[in-house]
Amino acid sequence: MSNVAAALIRSVRFRAEREADWRALEHIVTKAEKRGLQSLTFQEAQSLATLYRQAMASLSTAREISLDNALLQYLEALCARAYLAVYAPQQQLGGLMSRLFLTGMPGAARRLLPLILIAYLILALGAAVGYLLFQDDPTWYNTIVPGGLAGDRGLNATREQLMSAIYSGGDAGSGDLAAFASVLFSHNTRIAIFIFSLGVLICVPSAVLTFYNGMILGAFVALHADRGLLTDILAWLSIHGITELSAVVIACAGGLHLGQAILFPGDMRRRDALRYNARDAVKLAILAGVMLTAAAGLEAFGRQWIQDPAIRASVGIAIGLAWLTWLAFAGRKEGRAR
Repeated sequence: MSNVAAALIRSVRFRAEREADWRALEHIVTKAEKRGLQSLTFQEAQSLATLYRQAMASLSTAREISLDNALLQYLEALCARAYLAVYAPQQQLGGLMSRLFLTGMPGAARRLLPLILIAYLILALGAAVGYLLFQDDPTWYNTIVPGGLAGDRGLNATREQLMSAIYSGGDAGSGDLAAFASVLFSHNTRIAIFIFSLGVLICVPSAVLTFYNGMILGAFVALHADRGLLTDILAWLSIHGITELSAVVIACAGGLHLGQAILFPGDMRRRDALRYNARDAVKLAILAGVMLTAAAGLEAFGRQWIQDPAIRASVGIAIGLAWLTWLAFAGRKEGRAR
């Protein structure tokens, strides 16, 4: 009998003895692939583990005795599918996104609440400094506020010019507003990413940049207050600024959390501490991106269409409370259950 014929006979016998189990495994794996592991009965889930181990043993044996390639390829494919069914993440993209929004980002925000409060304090101190510097000497405005950001709201702007800027845009076309939203989103996202990424440099650059943004805010508000427009500018800022400034603060908190891993790694190596802290820090960075997207829409649409200052302030505060409620309560029950 030739070697080829002998190998063929071995393959036929080997397959005949085990094929029923392979078919059973293939059936269970197909069901898990289509409907998820949660669709399996207890008996099927138990059989999946047993049959998977048996299939791996069969594959190992088939390789040792050099069975035909067709059988080896079948077993390799079956074992690979079974491995993915058992060990690969079972959630679809929609499930992962749902988990991120319902538990991931809110949970990270609650765990890093002290850092978020510190970031708010840094921003508030910067705003206070910018405001007081302007009151002491208005020429500080030109030093603090970049010319490109100030636009027509410079130190020489009159009350009428500032009023026109605050209450302009009510008749803007939707296409122009959409373009404006896109520009704002790109600009503000770059700022947040910059603040977040600089946190790894022992926190200082992120804190300094957040403080400087606060100074810009304080000087900007002081200019309008000097023209008797304090209420108007606060209402103008509230509709989008509560969301936008909170996003900057949250990005800063994420950066500070990364910096903590470098400054205070504890018993871990700095590399491991950085990897550990990055889990929550990255969630805050994503949260900041979500909030900046919302802020860009509010800036380009809500603020332009809503001209009444009282309504602007009310909408801004309501949106701020909605963010707070989501971050404070989302996912708490699931967290306690685990």
